[in-house]
Amino acid sequence: MRFKFKWLLTIAIVFTTLVGYSQKKSISGVVTDGKMPLPGVTVAIKGTNEGASTDLDGKYSISAAAGDVLEFSFIGMKTKSVTVGASSTINVSLQEDVQVLTEVQLVSEGYNRTSTKARTTGASATISSETIQNRPNASFFNSLQGQIAGLNVISSSGSPGSGQIDLIVRGVGSINASLDPLIVIDGVPTAANQFRNLNQNDIETATLLKDSYSTSIYGNRGANGVLVITTKSAKYGSSLKVSYDGMTGVSRLPSESYNLSNAKQALTIENRFGLGLGASLTQAQIDAYQIDTNWRDQFFNQDIFQQHNVGLTFGGANTSNYTSFNYFEQGGLVPTTDFQRFTVRNNFNGRSANEKFTYSSQFTIGFSRRNQLAQETNSGIDNNTIQNPLQGALLGLPYLEPSPYLTGQELFDGIGFNFNGANDTYVLEDILRGSVPNEFTETSALANFSAGYKLSKTLSIQNKFGVDYRLSRRIFARDPRGFLAIAVRESREEEFGGFESHASTRDVTFTNIASLNYSKTFKDKHRIDAGLYMEYTKVHVNGNSFTQNGLNEKTWSFGAGTGYIPFDPSTPNSYLPAVSASKITAGTLSYFGTFDYDYSERFGAGLVLRRDASYRFVEDNKWATFWAISGRWNIDKEAFMKDTKWRMLKLRASYGTQGNQNVLAAGYGTNALVTGATIVRDLYGTGAGYDASSSGSGFTQLGNPTLAWEEQSQSNVGLDFNYNNKLEGTIDVYERTTRELYAPDFLSAGTGQYSQNANNGTLRNRGIELLLRYQVLKGADYGLKVFVNGAYNQNEIRQINDPGNQAGNSTVLLPGRIVNEWNLIPYVGVNQSNGNLLFLDRNGNVTENPDPVNDRRLTGKSAIPVYTGGFGLNADFKNFFLDAQFSYALEVYRYDNQMRWANLTEFIGQENVSADMLNAWTIDNPSNYPALNATNYTFDSDSTRWLKDSSFLRLKNVSFGYNVPRDFLAKTFFTSMKIFVQGENLLTWTKWRGFDPESISASLITGYPNPQTLSFGVSAQF
Repeated sequence: MRFKFKWLLTIAIVFTTLVGYSQKKSISGVVTDGKMPLPGVTVAIKGTNEGASTDLDGKYSISAAAGDVLEFSFIGMKTKSVTVGASSTINVSLQEDVQVLTEVQLVSEGYNRTSTKARTTGASATISSETIQNRPNASFFNSLQGQIAGLNVISSSGSPGSGQIDLIVRGVGSINASLDPLIVIDGVPTAANQFRNLNQNDIETATLLKDSYSTSIYGNRGANGVLVITTKSAKYGSSLKVSYDGMTGVSRLPSESYNLSNAKQALTIENRFGLGLGASLTQAQIDAYQIDTNWRDQFFNQDIFQQHNVGLTFGGANTSNYTSFNYFEQGGLVPTTDFQRFTVRNNFNGRSANEKFTYSSQFTIGFSRRNQLAQETNSGIDNNTIQNPLQGALLGLPYLEPSPYLTGQELFDGIGFNFNGANDTYVLEDILRGSVPNEFTETSALANFSAGYKLSKTLSIQNKFGVDYRLSRRIFARDPRGFLAIAVRESREEEFGGFESHASTRDVTFTNIASLNYSKTFKDKHRIDAGLYMEYTKVHVNGNSFTQNGLNEKTWSFGAGTGYIPFDPSTPNSYLPAVSASKITAGTLSYFGTFDYDYSERFGAGLVLRRDASYRFVEDNKWATFWAISGRWNIDKEAFMKDTKWRMLKLRASYGTQGNQNVLAAGYGTNALVTGATIVRDLYGTGAGYDASSSGSGFTQLGNPTLAWEEQSQSNVGLDFNYNNKLEGTIDVYERTTRELYAPDFLSAGTGQYSQNANNGTLRNRGIELLLRYQVLKGADYGLKVFVNGAYNQNEIRQINDPGNQAGNSTVLLPGRIVNEWNLIPYVGVNQSNGNLLFLDRNGNVTENPDPVNDRRLTGKSAIPVYTGGFGLNADFKNFFLDAQFSYALEVYRYDNQMRWANLTEFIGQENVSADMLNAWTIDNPSNYPALNATNYTFDSDSTRWLKDSSFLRLKNVSFGYNVPRDFLAKTFFTSMKIFVQGENLLTWTKWRGFDPESISASLITGYPNPQTLSFGVSAQF
């Protein structure tokens, strides 16, 4: 019995053990990359079809039995296997698999085409959301500066919400035509050139397409490069995730080094020159002078900005949704300027249960309001010392107190029409009290809808429809209580002064893209991808405006339509209103095809062929054909590379053509498709007749019916490499030639004009681009990466049919020379015998009296930079991180008009001048600064004296922060959090003496400087 009992007990124990091992239980845990949770990780039971995936918090749950092996896999990470034991919790940390990550990294190739980094044959560069989001910039364009080799980002104005940002890809490809790259958002091309209403925290990736193969698919709109923006989306099968990003900070004015005089210095200069207040004072009185006003503090101030962004993501089995809300507010360095924006975005994706049918929508709406100076959109008042407040900070006389006048009427009663001395500065102060309000509002909506169906395993169709809607409105006025309105009123001897203008523009662009795509792999080696596309774009732009002259100050309220003085026929020259309206309809139609071939991931080739039509040209020139071919060799896939440390070594080449139909550059914020809509047609207009009372009609424009596309061809050779997962980079060499330039062509005077822009000339750009990233250190809790990118570009005008006589021009366009080359008289110093300025004549002889036309010389310099790029680092230690990014532009030469004004002797006693004048030549002080009474100052404006190097190196962005440990957040509703401090434009190294070396203008009197910004932020997920 005892033996039987033992035997039965043994069987029971074994049975119980077997049952225990075969009994499934719930296994859960969190999958991370060592620091942050990984969503979308596949968790599978090895040898079965059972599995699960992690949610946005990296959490998973799966039923498994003890002894089962769980496999954790994720793209770009090494697969990890864990055997289930007694514990019901299994937390896993996956390590990055750089080799796989490099090969599968997706690269946008335009429209709905994507490829891997290893298979792409074009020249492109992609930056991720981490380098764009949470930056204190109203436009994401500013956040791109120094990030991509070959992309030159120039911000010419720091006014809040300004649209004066230029993107130039691989040098200037034209003289007069648009230089803006095409911006594509979620697969649909846009016609805009400013995006102040786009929330940069919504951007997932930004890819710049640069060579002909990459851009030819966009044909008539891809000549200047293509920037492809992909916004964020949620994943299928993900739980609800809420994120918050917030920032607040302060902006301040950068410094300048014009060495402007303080009060005692200005009075001393006036005393020596014999003009102004200083001329009536003794040196003792000057030394005892007490007033010393810093006009920069009067015209500029610090101001705050803030940004708040809330994002929500979730996904079901066959649907996913991303929604965001953003508020951005930025105060201006100049009083009366500011910017506010509110945006909402929703990105929705769906699919059928069998995944054959897919559909999506991307919709964003934005509203922004900005108050800005009239100078921002009216360059005609740049030099106006009573209308441009930016002048006040530099020209205000420091020995005078700020304006003693509290109102415009008091100011007029005090100075009348006398703008001498400090009076013009007092007028500018009145403007900063709000006497010239200037408000812009913009309501925008960008919507894309797409649907696709897989007809078979190899064939699919898709249609994408997009609407880009913008309603812009400007209200501009002269307050009837302000000085300028009062002065005009009194000069016209009218009872009421001031005016108010309303202007609005509605821009609606419709785009439809239909495609048929084929993809198949034969014998596991030969892969073919092909596509047929049709794209149709239609633009409707309507504008209207009115101006009311004469406002009743007792009842007028800005923008309310009150206080308008009615027109009186008995006084026909007073209170005359003005109205206008415009309407433009434009469109393009395109057919194109793509073909890509890959052999065993070793070799690849591509072909793009596109046929374009534009409304802009006459019927004979309406259509054009563009094409490109490319090829690659993945050297690292060859057998002889098997045992090396090269993870990628790819040689690629391309050649192709593009067209530019936008032969006239569009203004900031203007749809390029409607610019120059009638330039091929003769135009007639109506107006007053000879007796000024009857109406008549007349010829207003000589059309050019032979005008056609600007045509570009580009060749590119590139090398992509990754060595031992530590050093990776890209090298590109290219040549880009533009033919049929839109440039002046001289006509017979019998036509009524001497020249007309036509297809006339050839321009070539040659360049080299380099990108390097190096992993210096990498450990379990620390890391250091450094990166650098740079571009060299040199342009040359190859041919112009008849350049004409440009000898007296300061910049010229000549065959064999660079675009807009400076053509100036060489300035060589000061005549030590009399203090006059010295120059070189055309024969190299020193002279005091050069010929303003014939003694000019080509300098080999222009305002177009030769070298551009950026560099920086990404470092982390424990939970701390430090990111820094520098940008630079070299060999840039601009004419410093502001510096010239600060050194004009005719300004002495009227405006502030540079203290450099204290070192002016005298018999007792034989210096290299011309004598104040030099007799030949008139020649210096035509000389190289004020041609200055505006190259710069800028600390564009630096961020230092801390990732709060997950253990610390375990008992809170936060899943992750980081806090950081950030600086933008904090340091700039340059020889340029003004506030800001950065501008698209070759010669500028004043500009709204880009601010230095210091901010604090927090990012949290729930």
